[in-house]
Amino acid sequence: MSKSPIPESGTQSVRITSQTDTTTSKRGRGLKIGVGAAVVLLLGAGAALATVNANQPTQRAVAPVGTPAAQLRLGYFANVTHAPAVIGVSQGQIANALKAAGTNSLTTQVFNAGPAEIEALNAGAIDAAYVGPNPAISSFAQSKGQSIVVVAGAAAGGAQLVVKADITSASQLKGRTLASPQLANTQDVALRAWLAKQGLKTSPNGGGDVTINPTDNAQTLKLFQDGKLDGAWLPEPWASRLVLQAGAHVLVDEKTLWDGSQTGKPGLFPTTILIVNKKFAADHPQTVEALVKGDAAAIDWLNKASDAQKAQAVNDGLKAAAGQALPNDVVVRALSNITFTTDPLAGAYPKLLQDGVDVGVTKPADLHGLFDLSILNRVSGGTKVSAAGLGQE
Repeated sequence: MSKSPIPESGTQSVRITSQTDTTTSKRGRGLKIGVGAAVVLLLGAGAALATVNANQPTQRAVAPVGTPAAQLRLGYFANVTHAPAVIGVSQGQIANALKAAGTNSLTTQVFNAGPAEIEALNAGAIDAAYVGPNPAISSFAQSKGQSIVVVAGAAAGGAQLVVKADITSASQLKGRTLASPQLANTQDVALRAWLAKQGLKTSPNGGGDVTINPTDNAQTLKLFQDGKLDGAWLPEPWASRLVLQAGAHVLVDEKTLWDGSQTGKPGLFPTTILIVNKKFAADHPQTVEALVKGDAAAIDWLNKASDAQKAQAVNDGLKAAAGQALPNDVVVRALSNITFTTDPLAGAYPKLLQDGVDVGVTKPADLHGLFDLSILNRVSGGTKVSAAGLGQE
């Protein structure tokens, strides 16, 4: 098994600087692997390579309040569930929309899991992020509504519990070791909540009937192949990689757990959303509107492209972001499990919050004000997207 690649950069019509931060939180037990960070700066037609400390926030030119920001610093994952970001960056939809609004620089930073990305957002290292809903909920709750705002959706579905061939029921998981991408991230909460409903206890510290080890996704694949893990609840393309490359099989497809009572859309649950630092959103509404337009344009392309076009473009984008393409069958399987939508499915968030509270990784909170979908509804021109009473629409 090769080492997890260090992401490379890509440029579009606006000057783009790409930076990788695969630093993961040290919460949880064992099996968490940190990877170094790298930056590639491309200026015009020439390229120069430099290494930076990903824990140091990049400098951002200061623009007057109420005007477009000079620069937008955007975080996302090199995952198929983040395809709107992958496509929006690699094909230029986001950069072009920003440029049209007067923001002439886009910096991208690639993360492995949501909590680490939220830490960067709260530390001022990035301004906006594609992230899972649970880390966004945690940030909003801990800051008493002051840290972030959800401005659009990106992807729904695309998460599965994949396990060894000999495991065919929940009862067989007792005494086993499973992985999730990071403690308190969206898949981690989903796994713990599902296990609890099966009568299996877990602990944020790694104890209980089932041991959950928050683990870097690439390392999860290797550990599963080496027989050191019994399974994992993973986003795409990692669920597909374990199935197609390591002999795992699907025990739970998360879409089967959502009956539509929360969102009115059976089988759909939020996996990736677009959030913005709340102060940045207030200071630079034009830039946020441009970002939402870029997100919508990337999603529109994904939904109109043929399966072959989509798989090739996403794989090209993943290679640009993570330095390595995936086997075509992995990308095709992963894409078949995901719905790309600008709707963040706000009605699901009370359940997501309660699941986190019930498993001990989130505190109770008031989610009112989490969403501002007014820009999305203004620029989309389609059916009004609901904030489910949790913000502006």
